[in-house]
Amino acid sequence: MGTVKEMTRIISGFAGSLTIAVPTSDTRPTSDRVREAIFSALDSRDAIRGTRVLDLYAGSGALGLEAASRGASRVTLVEKSTSAAATCRKNAVVVLKSAPRVGAPVVQVSAQTVQAFLGASGEEFDLVFLDPPYDLGESELTGALAELVPRLAPDAIVMVERSSRSVEPVLPAGLALDKRKNYGDTTLWWLRGS
Repeated sequence: MGTVKEMTRIISGFAGSLTIAVPTSDTRPTSDRVREAIFSALDSRDAIRGTRVLDLYAGSGALGLEAASRGASRVTLVEKSTSAAATCRKNAVVVLKSAPRVGAPVVQVSAQTVQAFLGASGEEFDLVFLDPPYDLGESELTGALAELVPRLAPDAIVMVERSSRSVEPVLPAGLALDKRKNYGDTTLWWLRGS
């Protein structure tokens, strides 16, 4: 199992200011600045409390765990790297120690590929984060989005984080572009279930 190279923090909610570990390899953490922007926008839409959240290509689990801290009811972290999935599990324990006794979120970690998870899961999600490695091919991303569509609840929000040098994702039927926002080398694609 790899060692931890750095730490990041949960920004707000019941676990606000807690530090969590970042895996040493196979991940590219979302910067605090980008996470703050994402969750500020989601909070303004009242799009977190009570939701079922899916964090694909989870890395450290920071996006999903931030949602848990801010009131999501159920969070699933999907990460194929064994060491990163182990880090997700440790981070979930750290975050859940601060959760309220009543109404604490359920956090699950699935150590498998995104395609395997989406092919096997029948669960629906209200909020989905896709933060794949920047070198993930566009066809693989398009395939993951297509497999995700049947798992989306009505009016679901899907957030795709890519390099600002990446082309616009090809959207399958069932997903529509809501907005695009650039943050330096990072572009966020806000998608809506349709």
